[in-house]
Amino acid sequence: MPTDQQDKACVEMRMVDGVAVLTIRNPPVNAGSHAVRKGLADGLAEAARNGASGVVIIGDGRCFIAGSDLKEFDSKLEWPELPDVIRLVEDAPFPVVAAMHGVALGGGLELALGCDYRLAAPHTMVGLPEVGLGFVPGAGGTQRLPRLTGLARAIDLICAARRIPAGEALAIGLVDRVVEGDLLAGALAFLAEAARPKRAALALSPPTDDPAAVDAAADKALSRGKGRPNVAEVIRLIRRAAEADGRDALADERAVFQRLRVAEDATALRHLFFSERRAGVVDGLDMGLARAIGSVGVIGGGTMGQGIVRCFLAAGLPVILIERDEDSLANAVSAVRASLDAAVEKGRLAPDEAARRNAALTGATDFAALSGCDLAIEAVFEDMAVKRDVLGRLERVLAQDAMLATNTSYLDINAMAEGLAHKGRVAGLHFFSPADVMPLIEVVRANATDDATLATALKLARKLGKQPVVARVAEGFIGNRIYAAYRRRAELLVLDGATPQQVDRAATAFGFAMGPFAVSDMSGLDIAWAMRKRQAPTRDPAARYVTIPDTLCEMGRLGRKTKGGWYDYPEGKPVPSDQVADVIDKARQAAGIAPAEIEEDVIQRQLLAAIVNEAALLLAEGVAQRPSDVDVTLCNGYGFPRFRGGPLWWAAHQDRAVIAGDQARLAEAIGHGFAAGPVDKVLNDIVEERKG
Repeated sequence: MPTDQQDKACVEMRMVDGVAVLTIRNPPVNAGSHAVRKGLADGLAEAARNGASGVVIIGDGRCFIAGSDLKEFDSKLEWPELPDVIRLVEDAPFPVVAAMHGVALGGGLELALGCDYRLAAPHTMVGLPEVGLGFVPGAGGTQRLPRLTGLARAIDLICAARRIPAGEALAIGLVDRVVEGDLLAGALAFLAEAARPKRAALALSPPTDDPAAVDAAADKALSRGKGRPNVAEVIRLIRRAAEADGRDALADERAVFQRLRVAEDATALRHLFFSERRAGVVDGLDMGLARAIGSVGVIGGGTMGQGIVRCFLAAGLPVILIERDEDSLANAVSAVRASLDAAVEKGRLAPDEAARRNAALTGATDFAALSGCDLAIEAVFEDMAVKRDVLGRLERVLAQDAMLATNTSYLDINAMAEGLAHKGRVAGLHFFSPADVMPLIEVVRANATDDATLATALKLARKLGKQPVVARVAEGFIGNRIYAAYRRRAELLVLDGATPQQVDRAATAFGFAMGPFAVSDMSGLDIAWAMRKRQAPTRDPAARYVTIPDTLCEMGRLGRKTKGGWYDYPEGKPVPSDQVADVIDKARQAAGIAPAEIEEDVIQRQLLAAIVNEAALLLAEGVAQRPSDVDVTLCNGYGFPRFRGGPLWWAAHQDRAVIAGDQARLAEAIGHGFAAGPVDKVLNDIVEERKG
C-alpha cells in the first residue's frame, strides 16, 4: 500500500494566477498508479480549498500518462480507482484542462476524456490500447470517446488499439486545441481567453453516424479480433454511448473491465507485455557503451536486403546498398524506390517523407563506398563461404569501431567471424521477412561479441521500432530452431496419417496466424531444403526422416512463387493438390506406414509439444536468456497467438500430467534420437519469472 508521502511525491499542486496546476511526476512514463490517482484526488481537493478558478493537469518528463500501472491489475485495485478520480474532475466547481504531450494512452487518455477540455502538444500520440491487452477500457473510454468522435470511428480506434497523432485527434474532435510552444503556458492562456464552462463529455450526444457505417466498423473489428470476447464487449459498450444517460453504461463498462482484466486472455497478454520489455535487457550490460549509428551499409539487394534497407530508411538513417554488379544494383534500388512510391499511392506514406527516404538511399558496387558507415550488415546468400568473404572485405574498409552484422538465419556466427582481426564488433541482426514489417529482430551474441557491440545492437533495434530478443549462437538461434522442430512434427503428422490441410486447420483453430504448410509455401520450401541438405552429412540414418518436402522441391514445387508447394495455387488461393497427395501416399508406402486418423486436438497438442520441448532444450543450453524470451520470439516472429501469452506461458497453465503425456507421445513419434528437454523445470521457471 503506498504511503501518503509517496502519493504526494507523484503529483505536485501549485497555484499560477489563480489556476491550480497539477503536475504528475511518476517517471519514467507517469504510469497511472495508485499513488498518481491519490495524488490527483488530493490535488483537486486542495485546488477547491484554494478557490482555484480552473485546473490544468499536465505530465512532467517525456509524456502525459502512458497508461495505467499494469502491475496493479493482478490484484484488487485500491481507492481511488480511475473512475473515482474522473468523477471528482467532473464534479469539481471549476473547468479542468488536460494538457497532453508525448503519449496519452489507456487510463491517461481516459483521464483526459473525463476533463472538460483537452489540449495537446504537436507530436502527442493518443489512444486506448486496452483491447490489445485482452480487456476493455474501464474508466469511461467506451462512453466518452464515441460522444466526441462518433460510434463508427470509436469502434475503429478502440478495437484496433490505434494510436493517433494530435493533428488527427484535433480533426475528429478528440482534442480541442494543438498548442505550439510552451504547453503549460498555452493551457493557462486557453483558460484565460474566456470564461470556460464545465463541459462533461458524458453529457454530449454522439455525432450522427450512418447505422450502416457503424455496422461495417463493427463487422471489420470482429473479423480482425478473431472472435476474442473483449472485442465483442467493446463494440456492445460503444453502441451504448448512443443512450441519453451514460451512467448505467459506465457501470456496465466497469463491470466488464473488472471481469476481463483478471481473465485468461488479459493475464497472458500482461505476461507478454512485461516479457517484451524485459527481452531487450541483458543483466549487467552497460547500455552507456552503445555507439551511435548515423549511417548504414547493406550488402545484398535481394528480397531480404531490400526490406532491411526500407527498415533503416524508415528510421531516418541514410543507407548505401551494395550489389555485385551494376544491373543487380539498379534492379534492387529501383525495387526499393517502387515500394516507396506504392506506399504513397496507398496513402501509407506522405510524399515528402518518401522523397526524404529516396534521397537517403544510394548504391554502389565497390565496398570502399562503405568506409564512412557506422554499421554494415550483410544479407547475401545463406552460404558460409560467401558470408565469410563479405565480412572480411568489410573489415578492410570500415573503421575499427564500426559494427559488422550478419542477417544469417541459421549459420554459425562464431565460425563466420574466424579470421577477422576484430571479432568483438561482429553480431547477428536476424531480421524477419518482410524486414520493414515484422516486429521481431534476434540480436545474436557470438562468443567474441563485446559489450559495446551488443549494447549498440540493442539500442539500434529500439531505434528501428523492433522488438529485440537476445540469443546465443546455435543452429537457427531461438526462433528458427524451434520452428524447425515444429515443422518436423507437422511433417511427421502428415506421414502418419493427417493431411497438410488438417494440420493447418488445427494450427489456425488454436490461434496461429497460419498453419505450418501454408507458411512453408509462402516463404518457399527451398529455404528449409537448403538447410536439410547442409545437415545431411551429419544426420543420424536411424532417425525418422520425412522425404515428402524434399520430393516436392525436386519436382519444382517450391511454394507460392512456383504456383505449387504443399498446395496448388491456380488462382492465387491455396487448394489441396492431387500431386502432393500422391507424393504423401508413396512416402507412407516406402516407410511401411498405414495412415491413421488423427484428431484435431491431438494435432494441436503435438505441434505445441514439439515447440515446448525444443524451447526447453535451448534454454538448458543457454541459447535464450530466459523462458519469457521464447514467448516473445514466437509471438512476434512466428504468428503464435498473443492472447495465449506464448507457448511456454500457455503450457505452464495446462495440467502438468497432460503436458507430460504430450511429451511422451512426442518422444514416441520422433523415435530414435529424440532428446527430451527439461520441460517441467522451464514451466516452473516462467511462472516464477512472472512473479518476480
